[in-house]
Amino acid sequence: MTFLWSVFTKPWSELPGDRLGPLVAGLGFAGAEVPVRDTSYVTPAVAERELPKLTHRLRDDGVEVISIAGYLDESFFAACAAAGVPMIRVMAALGPDGYAASAHRARAWLEAAAPLAERYSVQVGVQPHHGSYVSSTLGVLALLDGLPSAHFRLVWDAAHDALAGDDPRVTLPLAADRLGIVNLKNAVYAPVEAGGSSTGDRWHTWFVPGEEGLANWATALEVLAGLGYHGPVCLSGQYSDPSVPVEELLVTDLAAARRAAR
Repeated sequence: MTFLWSVFTKPWSELPGDRLGPLVAGLGFAGAEVPVRDTSYVTPAVAERELPKLTHRLRDDGVEVISIAGYLDESFFAACAAAGVPMIRVMAALGPDGYAASAHRARAWLEAAAPLAERYSVQVGVQPHHGSYVSSTLGVLALLDGLPSAHFRLVWDAAHDALAGDDPRVTLPLAADRLGIVNLKNAVYAPVEAGGSSTGDRWHTWFVPGEEGLANWATALEVLAGLGYHGPVCLSGQYSDPSVPVEELLVTDLAAARRAAR
């Protein structure tokens, strides 16, 4: 199965394009998601000017920018349109007023972005995320229900799907009509050491290499093949153990993902 193997460049978010492009290509990736945040090389304040320069430089190294991790302000849509970046990836936050009120607020936020998505021909990709966000694929699909699928897509995430207790054999077919990007990372629940949590939690999430966690990447990739998905598959480069360089872990995980996709 042919995918656009991509990587989230958050571990190297401060690098300029002339350093980021060769690094990403050298790791074996042909696509990249770029964070546009105050701590990144491309910040929100300069995105309309600098994002096109960055994407052009990465293309010189054979790397296509598949999305940005950013916000739904008009300046982000304009920057993506100018740079030829097809998607802004976001997550739906949960507030202290509870799930129902938070989901209602998130829906209004997405509806407000609909005219911008249409005007600039830039998609909004919503990713489930464990913790203080809408955490399940089905929860995100419910948020997107009724919004135009041409502009509002799901970013399916293997780790967060597994952390939510879901199964890719169920969630991926349900999401097929909305599927914009597939994220590959993996995680386990690890016990919290005694006295280690101020909230009293007994377990926390620990991000691990792809072949070690709750999510079965091979199953997900098999389902994607059956669905005829040919879009980006993005390795997120998120690992909780800092003792091994992220570049080394990504090379190993990309090789494992490629083997599983054959």
